[in-house]
Amino acid sequence: MARPKKNGKYLNVCIQEEIYKKLEDFCLDAGQTKTVAVERALVQYFENYGAIQAKIIELDLNTK
Repeated sequence: MARPKKNGKYLNVCIQEEIYKKLEDFCLDAGQTKTVAVERALVQYFENYGAIQAKIIELDLNTK
């Protein structure tokens, strides 16, 4: 039985071979697909970025 289609968009990227190898090794070790690993990494990056931006805004408002 086929897996249900994922509601998503395709993303084609060209990354350095060394980074790709690390991604492959990570996925083998973690037992997850490259898609899941990249999605999780992006979510974490965006959350961290948002938190940093909020802190910068807070610090900026406190210096005025």
